[in-house]
Amino acid sequence: MQTDGAEGAAAHGTALTERVIERVRRDPGASALEYRQVPWVAGGTPAPMPGERLAAARFPSGRPVSPSLRAWLAFDTSLFARHDWFTPDGDFAPRSLPDLVGDEYGDMWAGEFALFADRFPECFLLPGGSDSRRLLAVTEPDELGEYPVLALDFDDLPYVGLMYPGFDVYAADTAGVLDLDFEVYSALTDDPVYGRRMRRHAVHCFGGEREAQFPFDVRTVS
Repeated sequence: MQTDGAEGAAAHGTALTERVIERVRRDPGASALEYRQVPWVAGGTPAPMPGERLAAARFPSGRPVSPSLRAWLAFDTSLFARHDWFTPDGDFAPRSLPDLVGDEYGDMWAGEFALFADRFPECFLLPGGSDSRRLLAVTEPDELGEYPVLALDFDDLPYVGLMYPGFDVYAADTAGVLDLDFEVYSALTDDPVYGRRMRRHAVHCFGGEREAQFPFDVRTVS
């Protein structure tokens, strides 16, 4: 069901992420996904990012870590480590969107996504989807300092589009803190609570559109 706006600040950012962490703490080894075993916390014991490293953490572009990611990293790093977020030294190791597509779907598709390389140079894989994928894209942040979570889908024609306005909402939906309906990937663009954030990301990510489908139109990334 859609959110109704009554939750206020608790429906966004760090406050929402803390609700997710509270739930995960009850059973940290539980799977984040119903259809595949992906534990929230490897081995059931959280591995927080050391305080000094977290305080100085920034992405290679120089962009800051979002508030929701910072809250999660203070709790645990293992979920991200298992999805190749870090170098062996513990620094962030983003991939461009075409590189991530090539790694997940094969090199033949990486070239088709090449026009997104400059728009999405720092992407991080997240658990979710079966044939589809979820990824965090470090782009222009929304008003809360959060970066969008995109969906990739190759079931029909290759597709990339907005799905969540930030890691906060992605994590809350995945953990069952929120119960959101998705008739289409970009459904939250019309949500009374999250629509404003989604529409702001649409401007920066897809030239005001919610998504892009193959064959891609250069106007969505201009």
